[in-house]
Amino acid sequence: MELFRIKKDIPFMRHALWFNAISVGTFLLAVFFLFHKGLHLSVEFTGGTVMEVTYTEAPQLETLRDALSQAGYVDTQVQAFGSSRDIMIRVPNRASENSNTVSTRVMSTLSAVPGPKVELRRVEFVGPQVGEELATDGAMALLVVILGIMVYLAFRFEWRFALSTVIANLHDVIIILGFFALFQWEFSLPVLAAVLAVLGYSVNESVVVFDRVRETFRNSRQRGLTVPQVLDHAITSTISRTIITHGSTQMMVLSMFFFGGASLHYFAMALTIGICFGIYSSVLVACPLAMWLGVSREQFIKKKVEKEEAVV
Repeated sequence: MELFRIKKDIPFMRHALWFNAISVGTFLLAVFFLFHKGLHLSVEFTGGTVMEVTYTEAPQLETLRDALSQAGYVDTQVQAFGSSRDIMIRVPNRASENSNTVSTRVMSTLSAVPGPKVELRRVEFVGPQVGEELATDGAMALLVVILGIMVYLAFRFEWRFALSTVIANLHDVIIILGFFALFQWEFSLPVLAAVLAVLGYSVNESVVVFDRVRETFRNSRQRGLTVPQVLDHAITSTISRTIITHGSTQMMVLSMFFFGGASLHYFAMALTIGICFGIYSSVLVACPLAMWLGVSREQFIKKKVEKEEAVV
């Protein structure tokens, strides 16, 4: 399915050096902000008090968030849990307050909000050790995904494509983290899930482009093309598919961003950044890297083995 077809190949590889210079600059800025500011980790990673409350009727979550913010709990997470009447509240650790003090103050604040009556169901304390374990498990998940991607692409295509794709995907992940460090957006488990989703999403785009590259190399009518021309042809011929796929995906992500509430806000934000940079890196980072690593037609053409005739 195509919305349009571009007849003349766009010379992307002619400007490959500029594209990679932009990528390197953006990557270094992201690394700088990560080391300089660090990530604003959520309660799942830093520890805190987790409360489950229930209302006689569904409350307005924004009203609850505003009330807790005015009470001094600015970074508190408030979201529906199970049903619209059951609410999960996560309050970050404070040196001057323990879980009992936090739960008492939070319940007093919620009870003072006009509306349905509130009842406390349970209170739990999440220690920093649990947060460290989650952070370690998250980093291990990223490592396993990256290794799996490299092995898959190395078997399906060629090691140059595998290495190029992994570098491009790491580029996307670091830039997403850099945005969250720069603006100090809250990095939570849903955001980590979005980062893992972006990895798979970017790989899909790279596989489509590299599959067209391999097809072009094997096409007898196009054997006279140079490597940059083959890459330009592969990118140009998949532009329509890229617009359809990423455009429809971004529409769904934007619907979560605008209408999903605070619980999905940063999840959708991470996906939006990942989709935009995923398109860029899959096309304008991975392809130039593959070209500079020495990809060629001979690597995709099977050599014919001549069989010797048996002597009678």
